[in-house]
Amino acid sequence: MALKLRKVKYDKKGHIAYVTIDNAEHENCLEEVVDQDLWKVWHDFRDDQNLYVAILTGAGRKSFCAGSDLRWYVETISKRSPDWNRRRAHEGPNLGGITKGINVWKPIIAAINGYCLAGGMELAMACDIRIAADHARFGVVNRRWNVGAESGLTQRLPHIVGLGVALDLLITGRWFDAKEAYRINFVTKVVKAARLKDECTRLAEQICEYPQSSLRTDKEACIRGLGLTLEEGLRLENTLWNTNLSLPDTLNGPRSFIEKRKFVPTQEV
Repeated sequence: MALKLRKVKYDKKGHIAYVTIDNAEHENCLEEVVDQDLWKVWHDFRDDQNLYVAILTGAGRKSFCAGSDLRWYVETISKRSPDWNRRRAHEGPNLGGITKGINVWKPIIAAINGYCLAGGMELAMACDIRIAADHARFGVVNRRWNVGAESGLTQRLPHIVGLGVALDLLITGRWFDAKEAYRINFVTKVVKAARLKDECTRLAEQICEYPQSSLRTDKEACIRGLGLTLEEGLRLENTLWNTNLSLPDTLNGPRSFIEKRKFVPTQEV
């Protein structure tokens, strides 16, 4: 059954889900309707066994996501109680639907096709791989208007770019371009805008050809291992891998190498 969405487009093509924030008139900003739509989409993507990889982008060519819509933010938050705001922080739908409160171990690629600001950076960081168009621009610009981080700027950013760079970006709120985003490892590749969708699709198709079970447990171990000691992380990694040992494809993969044949999945995961 198709999801009822108002400001997000959700298309499934083979094993790939294309998720597009459809709020271009407001720079693809996040507001409650967008967050609710994305919350539905990420649950559907997680639970659809035929989907392996998602590509997230923004409508048009100007903005990936320019953060929270401050017009909505001021009007809505001012009318709600401290208790409601505390519940919102933990119960969802959270910013962008994916930044907290839901675990999706399938790969998600951010196709950053323009402005990626404040909450837009948080949304991009909740994805696993970030590829930017060469005209994309970034910044913790919420610094200018006394809007603090709530969905990953202080927690994911230091892991991605390092503590020193993260503090520079968080404190100064300065703008930076796609070239610098690549230099500091915020994005893994920069391409011409016209090639962005094709590049992300090519990568998604490549990922779809891999066995999915070990890929997902490796992602889970990497994310869940943040903050653990080495001993705890190794135990987690080994436990997650051992959950796959009873799956037919666990031995099908090594056998395809031994027999010099292409891996062909024996079952959906």
